[in-house]
Amino acid sequence: MLTELTIAQAHQGLKKKQFSALELCQAHLNKIKEQDKSIHAFLSVDESAALTQAKKIDDLLATGQEISLLAGISAAIKDNILIENVKCTAGSRMLENYVAPYDATVVAKLKKQGAIILGKTNLDEFAMGSSTENSAFGPTRNPHDLTRVPGGTSGGSAAAVAADMSIYALGSDTGGSVRQPASFCGVVGLKPTYGAVSRYGLIAFASSLDQIGPITKTVEDAKIVFEAIAGQDPLDSTSVESKIRNSKFEIRNLKIGMPKEYFVKGIDPSIERLVKEAIRKYEKAGAKLIEVSLPHTEAALPAYYMINPSEASANLARYDGIKYGYAALGKDLMEVYLKSRGQGFGPEVRRRIMLGTYALSSGYYEAYYLRAQKVRTQIINDFKKVFQKVDVLLTPTSPVLPFKLGEKIKDPLSMYLVDVYTVSVNLAGLPALSLPCGKVGALPVGLQMIGQPFSEHKILALAEIFEQL
Repeated sequence: MLTELTIAQAHQGLKKKQFSALELCQAHLNKIKEQDKSIHAFLSVDESAALTQAKKIDDLLATGQEISLLAGISAAIKDNILIENVKCTAGSRMLENYVAPYDATVVAKLKKQGAIILGKTNLDEFAMGSSTENSAFGPTRNPHDLTRVPGGTSGGSAAAVAADMSIYALGSDTGGSVRQPASFCGVVGLKPTYGAVSRYGLIAFASSLDQIGPITKTVEDAKIVFEAIAGQDPLDSTSVESKIRNSKFEIRNLKIGMPKEYFVKGIDPSIERLVKEAIRKYEKAGAKLIEVSLPHTEAALPAYYMINPSEASANLARYDGIKYGYAALGKDLMEVYLKSRGQGFGPEVRRRIMLGTYALSSGYYEAYYLRAQKVRTQIINDFKKVFQKVDVLLTPTSPVLPFKLGEKIKDPLSMYLVDVYTVSVNLAGLPALSLPCGKVGALPVGLQMIGQPFSEHKILALAEIFEQL
């Protein structure tokens, strides 16, 4: 089946003329028509633009021209990343009719490579949530079990790849939003180092935490997409040039850290068993396992849920019903603001704006936001110390299996706890990857690999070894 191909396989097939880019694109569009009614991974599909682009790639191939690895390959883009002249809703009523005036840098890079963009995927509103149930346009379902969530906030992107509706997708990761849905949907998700990929054209949520990353079927594909979108961008002052190296290392010389704080009471025993079995495969191959401690892990979640809403409250202040986005009528300016924001934002977004505004208000700034930033520094130092002893850290991606739709939506605190293994990585700005390491029944389990800043090449190489093992 054409829809089951990886990027590498599809590229070879196109080059050898086993099928055309038009046939590959049409196969994915047909799959979306068949399956997306029940999964709801996509918010919009641009069939004519996708087929037009596919025809261009076929014309290039017909004249014997070389094509890039991503040319003619079907992709899906999370609906908080801008594509010129395409609606970008961020999963919110606030931006229900907003049409992007320009391309995000990552989209421009994919277009330059000749990628085919099928459409925009569903997400938790403004990327706030852990289940893709907070979308104003309805939840996405997990392709492995339609009664369960796909994870969040990039649940639409992960579900699209897992259900073979697109070969790869882009998501954004603020506290685990690429890795956790990748884990829940049984695919590969890479959260790059903060600054490795430009954020220009990503709708801002928490600017010191957000990062765009690929969701793919294999580690090799994740590497291909990461290399295509990485690099410094003059339009994003936080982006840096990182040298992408092919990492060759002996597994025998590898020191793998297992943070004891990630294997504690509260984790699902079946997840712990599968993750430990996966780690033992490396040990059998000759790597050295070292138990390490990240003592401030417990404080990461409260610090994250102080910094994240504070930055959100500042970033979302622009949606005031005046310049663009949802606008309600009111008798004066204040009423326009209050009604527009009250009706345009969903409950989770309003909750975080209120939390963040409170934390930043005078008299509370030092007690909450500043203290959270001090904890963040301690978390960064924990990782620095540990990486003096080990090359990489291996942990579960999530402490729980994909849960039922509606199970946690009424209890924000239990929903926030789902992020307990992923938020530290964003606070410290590190690269991390989730890859499938087994199943409990039909439900996938993810193994998380955490590396030092700009060591994507190393964790990708290590993950490829696991796929071979």
